[in-house]
Amino acid sequence: MKNAPHILLVNPWIHDFAAYDFWAKPLGLLVLAALLRLHGYTVSYIDCLDRFHTRTTKVDPANRYGRGPYLKTRIPKPHRLADIPRHYSRYGIKPAWFREDIDALPRPDMILVTSMMTYWYPGVRETISILREHLPDVPLVLGGIYATLCHDHARQTSGADSVIRGPAEDMLLKLVGEYTGYHPKKKFDSDDLNTYPYPAFDLQRHIGYVSLLTSKGCPFTCAYCAAKVLNPDRRNRDPKQVVEEIDYWHRRWGVENFVFYDDALLMNPERHAALIFEGVIRSGLKVRFHTPNALHIRWISPEIARLMQRAGFETIRLGLETARSDNRLEHDPKVSMEEFHRAIANLKAAGFEKHQIGVYLLVGLPGQTPEETTASIRTVKNSNVRPVLAHYTPIPHTALWPTAVAASRYDLESDPIFTNNAVFPCQKDLFSWESVANLKELVAG
Repeated sequence: MKNAPHILLVNPWIHDFAAYDFWAKPLGLLVLAALLRLHGYTVSYIDCLDRFHTRTTKVDPANRYGRGPYLKTRIPKPHRLADIPRHYSRYGIKPAWFREDIDALPRPDMILVTSMMTYWYPGVRETISILREHLPDVPLVLGGIYATLCHDHARQTSGADSVIRGPAEDMLLKLVGEYTGYHPKKKFDSDDLNTYPYPAFDLQRHIGYVSLLTSKGCPFTCAYCAAKVLNPDRRNRDPKQVVEEIDYWHRRWGVENFVFYDDALLMNPERHAALIFEGVIRSGLKVRFHTPNALHIRWISPEIARLMQRAGFETIRLGLETARSDNRLEHDPKVSMEEFHRAIANLKAAGFEKHQIGVYLLVGLPGQTPEETTASIRTVKNSNVRPVLAHYTPIPHTALWPTAVAASRYDLESDPIFTNNAVFPCQKDLFSWESVANLKELVAG
């Protein structure tokens, strides 16, 4: 059999008006790295967002529960957003460091690049351009969120040899085999998450936190969300295996902070999440859990809240989106205000404090007024928990996309750059930077 090929996996830069490591890791790419290693491939990894690069100022990986600012370099704004009165930056390592890291590696046989937010594609394109300069003859494949949701745009502009859409696990070995001629026998079932190896977090320079995916897919069809497009099928891992993974990263690597990436962690909790929490409690693990993807409010019963508190939940985010009942039912029918107030009461009764509980409120929806958002902020603050503004991003293939296109002051369909939530693309007459500042001031007050 041919010697196993060398595969280079790359997490690209972010180009944006603002970016911060709120427990953001390319989990899908690290899963692919683990699968490739499972099948004998040699794997290398370059993270253009690496906050712990050897050339950066040393910081404590455990500070802020693993979160922290990326290195930032100001760059020119995309010309189509030249009217925005904000600075634009490259977030991540310096290009010279990236070039040095590429040249320090043995020549790979194939390159896999991931992508995240659709409007971050300029960072993807710059990453691929430099890889092309240094490794011009190495086949390069792009996947991830941007590649899936804006597939044609990525094919036309990214510079990749191939652009794949959707989850890559099922096609991984066939895809790599087509480019490298290496065809190992498959050692996992792509439909069974329990057969996957742990993601390759050990490829990082430091592991400040570990992202956990205990399930895939979401049962809801919120108008603004692309979860159904990115992961159409609902699948769960064995709760016992999830606890074993937490134990592995804690005892083997000293990880204390774990971040749930699930779209619907608490769905049917008695058969899934409750069993995970109980397993953590029985194990005696002293760890902290964080939920930046938001928990479904409906399933936070008194018992679930108590289990979360005992298991070590530290940062809780809830998805309310808006406190106005007509808009909530239109865009996000999964929760009522009665359920919201009950969930808050259950969390507080379990011992959670105000600073631990944040409630996401969407701002910048088509037709949404500042007065509506103000009322939602006040409703959350009256519940003595923290409102967290989540700027609306128009996403292709979602139910709200046609409305967003019609409402936007930009031609959203012409360029994903216009979907940047920092510019509130779906606000026309209702938008002003002053109103945005007023909302932020109300949240902070």
